[in-house]
Amino acid sequence: MAIDTSVPSIPSAPTAAPPGTTAPAKLSGRAKLILFVLCAAQFMVALDFSVLNVALPVLGRDLGMSQSALQWAVTAFALPSGGFLLLFGRIADLFGRRKLFLTGLAVFGTASLLATFAWDPASFLAGRALQGLGAAAIVPTGMSLLTTTFPEGPQRDRALGISGTLLSLGFTVGMLLGGVMTDTLGWRSTMGLLAVAAAIVLVLAPGLLSESRHPERPRLDIPGAVTVTGGLLALIYALSTAAERGFGGADVLTTLVAGVALLAAFGYVESRAAAPLVSLPMLRRRTVAWGNLGGLVTFSMMSTVVFVLTLYLQEVLRLSALQTGLVFGVQGALSAVAGTYAPKLIGRVGARRTLVGSLLGQGLFIAALLGIGTGSGALLATAAVSLASMCHLGAIISYGLVVTSGVPDGEQGLATGLVTTTQQVGLTVGIPLLGVLATTQGALFDGVRTVLAVDAVLVVVAAVLVGVGLRIRRGV
Repeated sequence: MAIDTSVPSIPSAPTAAPPGTTAPAKLSGRAKLILFVLCAAQFMVALDFSVLNVALPVLGRDLGMSQSALQWAVTAFALPSGGFLLLFGRIADLFGRRKLFLTGLAVFGTASLLATFAWDPASFLAGRALQGLGAAAIVPTGMSLLTTTFPEGPQRDRALGISGTLLSLGFTVGMLLGGVMTDTLGWRSTMGLLAVAAAIVLVLAPGLLSESRHPERPRLDIPGAVTVTGGLLALIYALSTAAERGFGGADVLTTLVAGVALLAAFGYVESRAAAPLVSLPMLRRRTVAWGNLGGLVTFSMMSTVVFVLTLYLQEVLRLSALQTGLVFGVQGALSAVAGTYAPKLIGRVGARRTLVGSLLGQGLFIAALLGIGTGSGALLATAAVSLASMCHLGAIISYGLVVTSGVPDGEQGLATGLVTTTQQVGLTVGIPLLGVLATTQGALFDGVRTVLAVDAVLVVVAAVLVGVGLRIRRGV
């Protein structure tokens, strides 16, 4: 799961250099401190996506969580972090980005402490959910503060480059650090680390950051945020519970119907909202619709692969948390390498072809994971998941470019908002939709293979659909 949030939301009112001048690329001492604080916050959130992954089996045994319930350790964080992302971005425009950024840090740090000292599954999942809520405030405000602090030109390019690199490294470091800390200090130390990081940033940030607001206050689309978040919550609960008990339960049917109804209501609300969270006319653009489909699939399917491979490596092959972390460390390192070459490939063949080719590669390398066995398979898993992640990173970079290509400057904020939302939703729905199959199909190994097979097919089918939808063969 190569987490990458380096495609930033374009702020509504960037601070540009004065006309006729170009801001120097060299940053002042204060500017470097501001960049450190903002990048540290984003790095911390990226770390949270991965630092707990290799600790899941140990955590489950310690808190008494079943294998089928472990996916909630991931989902409880990802759901609020994605569901409230657009709403908090809009709230920041109304009440101040600095203020919401600091609030998000406080919530994130407090929630990390709760997760650190959790005494049962409920308290742990509550901490994870509050972490996600804090992250939903930190991500959009942190990126907006960065782009409004550094003038357009060399300074902003350098700042965004550093931020993107650290975000990509956050995932790799999280997997390695999670393995080391779980083996030496226990899984609780991974959550404690995040609490310390949040506290450090929260102490430094107030004296460095200045307030920034949108010059024109947009209306707050609370009905849209409530319906889409409620709909996702209800659907994920229904699907996760059905995977364990079937669709016959009253709670499953009720929440399934409620989820569909709320998402339908969201579509109606957005079609009439003066300042919608999601622009429906924007979704009618071919590049926006098919590009986001590619993004949704690459994120959701790769996050599922990492989840089930974590279970396979530790529960089937009996690798330690540290050894599992090293497997995903190789994956992250090769993904970082791919990130340096993906722009060159895009420049040569175009973003659309790169997106389709990357999806195909991701699907084929996931299919190669079907060769793993119960007695061996660590080397194959390392190689295949690393190559799949390299393709995954190519899809991440190219789908963002596809979605925003040809969009007028005045609508770029909406387009990049969709890119970020697609990423968060993909991270949220993948594991509940497929991951639970690994723990409910009898033997765990058989369940893992089932998930990998379905995952590979879905990615390849998506690649074909995106290729047709973007009319790749016509060269447009």
